[in-house]
Amino acid sequence: MKKLILIYCLLLSLLAAAQEIAPKKDSATAQTVALSSLNLQELHQEDLWVQANRSTGQHPMQIGGVKYTNGVGTAARSVLWIDLQGGSSHFSALVGVDDEVVPPTVQRELIAAGKKGHPVTNINGSVVFQIYGDGRLLWKSGILRTCFPAEKAEVNLVGIHTLVLVASSAGDSPKLDHADWANAYFTVTGAKPKTIEPPVEQAECLTPKTSPKPRINGASVFGVRPGSPFLFTIAATGQRPIKFAAANLPKGLSLDPNSGRITGVLKKRGETLVTLRADNALGVAERRFKIVCGDQLALTPQMGWNTWNVFLREPDEFKVRSAADAMVNSGLIDHGWTYINIDDCWERKPGSKDPLLNEGEPRDADGMIVPSKRFPDMKGLCDYIHNKGLKAGIYSSPAIYTCQGFPGSYQHEEKDALQYARWGFDYLKYDWCYYDSVEKDHGFSEQQKPWVTMAAALKKVDRDIIFSLSQVLEMWSWAESTGANSWRTTGDISDTWESYDAIGFTQNGREKYAGPGHWNDCDMFVVGKLGGGKLHPTRLTPNEQYTHISLWCLLTSPLLIGCDMTQLDAFTLNLLSNDEVIEVNQDPLGRQARRISRDDNVEVWAKDMEDGSKAVGLFNRGEFGNSVTVSWSQLGVNGKQTVRDLWRQLDLGSFDKSFGAPVPRHGVKLLRIKPIGN
Repeated sequence: MKKLILIYCLLLSLLAAAQEIAPKKDSATAQTVALSSLNLQELHQEDLWVQANRSTGQHPMQIGGVKYTNGVGTAARSVLWIDLQGGSSHFSALVGVDDEVVPPTVQRELIAAGKKGHPVTNINGSVVFQIYGDGRLLWKSGILRTCFPAEKAEVNLVGIHTLVLVASSAGDSPKLDHADWANAYFTVTGAKPKTIEPPVEQAECLTPKTSPKPRINGASVFGVRPGSPFLFTIAATGQRPIKFAAANLPKGLSLDPNSGRITGVLKKRGETLVTLRADNALGVAERRFKIVCGDQLALTPQMGWNTWNVFLREPDEFKVRSAADAMVNSGLIDHGWTYINIDDCWERKPGSKDPLLNEGEPRDADGMIVPSKRFPDMKGLCDYIHNKGLKAGIYSSPAIYTCQGFPGSYQHEEKDALQYARWGFDYLKYDWCYYDSVEKDHGFSEQQKPWVTMAAALKKVDRDIIFSLSQVLEMWSWAESTGANSWRTTGDISDTWESYDAIGFTQNGREKYAGPGHWNDCDMFVVGKLGGGKLHPTRLTPNEQYTHISLWCLLTSPLLIGCDMTQLDAFTLNLLSNDEVIEVNQDPLGRQARRISRDDNVEVWAKDMEDGSKAVGLFNRGEFGNSVTVSWSQLGVNGKQTVRDLWRQLDLGSFDKSFGAPVPRHGVKLLRIKPIGN
C-alpha cells in the first residue's frame, strides 16, 4: 500500500512539474507573459503583501506539497483588474491555497487528506478563485482548501477587453486564506496586458434633506442604574427653535425644554413609559420612550466617536473638545450620536521623548492614574462634553501596559474605575494588549479574569460606565457573563473593501450572542477623513461606504465614527445622518441580522424589528453589478408586503412573493419590509 501511495505522489509531482512549464505559443508571433511580471501594486487585498513568484507570506509557493517558481501569492480576498489591450488570446494558471498556513510537521497528513478530497477540519484555509471577462464569469474553481492539489484554470480571451482575477474566502475566517495564482501566464499576440484600477464611482448623497418639521430620533429605550447621574439628550431634527416636553417623567428627573436634556437621579427600580414631545413653528412630533432603572446599561448599541482612526497616538484635549463641538454643530447630536471617546495614549509615559508625555510618574502617591500634559484637566473636559448634552469615554488595558506602551490598569482596577468616575467618564474601552505577559495560563478562567475584575470595579462606582472590550480572543460566546456591554468580534479595521468586507460578512452565526445590553462590536467606521498626521479621505468607494454603514446597522454593532469630525464633507454627513438607517441599529428589540441566502457574490441579510417588520440588506460583493432578490419564504412572511428603500427614504410599492433589485459593484439595497397595514 505504501508503495502505491509513493507511486501516486510521484505521478502527481511529475504532472505538476509538467504544468510548471510555460504554455506553448499559439503561433510564431505569440509570446507568453507571466502574471507576476505585471504591475502588482494595482492588486487590492488586505493584510500581508502581494508577492511575485512567492506566497503572500514571502515563502516559495507550494500547493498540495508541490512547489512552484512562477506566479502571484495573495491573501483572499484579493482582486486584480487587467486591461488586455486587445492583445491576449489565452490565460492559464494553477490555483490553490498555499501550504504555508500550516506547520511543515502536519503538512504531510493534510496533503494526504487533500489528495483524497477530504475536508480539513482543523485548518480553515479555503478559497474560491474566479476569472471574469468584460463582466461575465469565464471560470470558477471549486472550494480549494489547505494542502489540496492545485486546480487548473484556463480561459479563452479572444474578444475580451478587461479581465478580473478574484480570490475569495470560502469560509467565515479569512486569516489562513493564502491564495496562489501559480504558473500563471497570458498568451499574447499583440499589446501586452496591464493592470488597472477598478472603475471610479461618483459619490451620490442618497439621504433626503432633513425636513424642517420636528422629528424625534435616536434610542427609544434607555437604561440607568439606581443612584447614578442620569443624562439623556432628546435627539430631534427640525427648524429651530424647538421646545421639548416629556409626559410621565419619573420622580427624580427633569427636562430642560430648550435643550431637550433629561437629567437627575432615579432611586427606584422599574420601567417608566414616557411620551416625548418636540414642537416648532411647523408642527409637533411625539414618541414613546422607555426608561429602565435597573442593572442593565446599553439597551441599544452605543453611538459616538473615537480618537484612534484619525489621531492615532496623538490625542489631546483640544482635539477632543473640537470633536464635541463638531458633533453638535454638524447636527449629528440630533440623530442620536452621543459619545466622545478618547482612545490610547492619554496617560503619562515615563521615558518618552515627547515632553508632553514624560513629565512625572503615571500614578500619584495613592496609586491613582494621572493624565499627561495633553489632557491637563480631565474633569473639566468631561464637564465640557456633558454640558453639550454628550457623554465621554476613555481607554485602558487590563495589563501593565496598553497597546501603545502606556500604563495599564493591572492591579489598579478599582482605583482606575474610581478615577474615571470622579472625572465624569461614561464609557470605558478596555483592550487586551499585553495581558498575555501577566496571565498565569491561557485557560478559560484566566481569559475571563481581567474582564470580570474591571466589570466588578465599575459596578462599585456611583456612575454608569459602559464597558466595551477590545480583544483578540474569540469570546463572543461568553463575554456577556463577564459583565461587558460590548466586545470586539473582529480584528482592527482599515479603510479598504478587503478589510471590512471580511470583518462584516464573517459575523453570521454570532447573532445569538447579541441583544439589549450586550453587543457584538465590528470596530469603528472608516468613512470621512482618516489617518493621523496627514489626513486622507477614506479609500472606500461610495458604494462600499453605503454597504459599510448598512451592514453595521443590520448587525446591531456599536456605531463609532472614526474620522476628523471638524472636516465632515457633505457626503460623509449624509451617510451618518439617515434616521431610518440608524433606526435599524437602534431598534429596541435588539436583534442582530443573520445571513438568509448566499449565491456566489450576492447575499441577503435580514433582521427582525420590534414592530414586526424586517430590515433587509441586499448585498453585492462582486466586481460587477448584479440583481439580488429576497423571497418572502426566506423571511418567514407571506401575503403582500410593502417595501421601503431606507437610504432614499422612499416607498417602492407592495409585492406578493419577493422583491429584487439591481445592486451595483460592492453595493447594497437596504430595505424595510412589512405587511400591508402594519
